[in-house]
Amino acid sequence: MPMFAVTYTHPNEAEWRQHLMAHIDYLRALLKTGELRASGPLNGTAVRSAMLIMSAENREALMATIAKDPFAIEGLIEDMTVTEWDPIFGAFTAESSRPGF
Repeated sequence: MPMFAVTYTHPNEAEWRQHLMAHIDYLRALLKTGELRASGPLNGTAVRSAMLIMSAENREALMATIAKDPFAIEGLIEDMTVTEWDPIFGAFTAESSRPGF
């Protein structure tokens, strides 16, 4: 299944704090389904930012999943990048298009 690197920025600190627990619950649910593989804040950025490593059948399915994030629902994702990722080396190598490369 394709993997994607997703980054979010959240410049509205007050709203971010208000919806953080709902976002964490959403991420925990995605961990259970295997859609979320890893996630965490990006340190040293000018605004609050995070990176998510996600699995999805395709980009459209991924975008449908992201649309259910409470931060997305509340309009708290200002900048988002979505890039399909092929993890040739490291912890996710078994899911690469070229395992054992």
